[in-house]
Amino acid sequence: MLLETIWFGLWGLLWAVFFMTDGFDFGAGTLMPFVAKTDDEKRMTINALGPLWDGNEVWLLTAGGVTFAAFPLVYATMFSSLYSALMLILFALILRGVSFEFRSQIEGPGWRRLWDTCIFIGSFLPALLFGVAFANIFQGLPLAADNVYKGTLLGLLNPYGLCGGLLFLALFLVHGALWLCIKTEGALQQRAIAAANKLWPVELAIAVIFLVFTKFATNLYDNYFATPAFFLVILLTVAGLVGIKVFLARQAFFKAWFSSALTIVGATFFGIIGLYPNMFPSSINPKYSLTAHNSASSPLTLKIMLTVVIIFVPIVLIYQIWAYNLFKDKVTAEDLTYEESY
Repeated sequence: MLLETIWFGLWGLLWAVFFMTDGFDFGAGTLMPFVAKTDDEKRMTINALGPLWDGNEVWLLTAGGVTFAAFPLVYATMFSSLYSALMLILFALILRGVSFEFRSQIEGPGWRRLWDTCIFIGSFLPALLFGVAFANIFQGLPLAADNVYKGTLLGLLNPYGLCGGLLFLALFLVHGALWLCIKTEGALQQRAIAAANKLWPVELAIAVIFLVFTKFATNLYDNYFATPAFFLVILLTVAGLVGIKVFLARQAFFKAWFSSALTIVGATFFGIIGLYPNMFPSSINPKYSLTAHNSASSPLTLKIMLTVVIIFVPIVLIYQIWAYNLFKDKVTAEDLTYEESY
């Protein structure tokens, strides 16, 4: 049982790290049509993401791999029940990656507008749909006996699911705006600052609505009332959310971005802690729910995988920290002249 609990926590942590890192990619890509007015500003926006976005998505592959290896029954059910939604996310991610590479291959304005639109779609859809998917998991999916999914794609677009999607979108938009505040200068930076200031109250309002909605739509708060110490996670998340505004007012953009990262990680763990031990709760009958205990791999598999994680995850972290440090400087007009630029 201990191994299963450890892997449940690691599963949640990997999703949190993915949302924290790739979240600013999604946010900046969604904001690009609104804050980047010239072609050079759009290229600066893309180059602010270019060296890092694909590395950030390693965490998505890791989270998916952990689901497959540690909780194979959850993986199988997820890709059968949420197949359409997951395929939409996958196609959007592919479209975004292709857009980054293809946009500057031809100089024509029509060509670039096409790929700019694809970058927007490929950033907006995953940001929204990941929130919709996790909110539906939090409130429970219509799983019947033998893990048969009785719902539809449109059924996922229920009020609580859409509220979760809007929350994720707001979190990522603020996160992306703050990243552009760090990485750009001049008029583009000023628009990013203005966007972050306008979006923060929206993020706050949606977060409050989601917390209240969660009390009536889910059982997430049961674990918190059973173990009040868990409320510290909510307090830390609120502190991160307030910190965004405080540091943004001081133009301490990296601290504001770090506060946003804390908010995203805290928001993810708010759901993960409340969900435990469920991973795919059934809204039809609790006995049909998939949990960390009834869907886990064998103890030997979990032990071997834990050894692999202990060895290799620090290596990935060290590499990613090195990459972030290597590309820590602002993107300038001079950078656009290099052959390696987007």
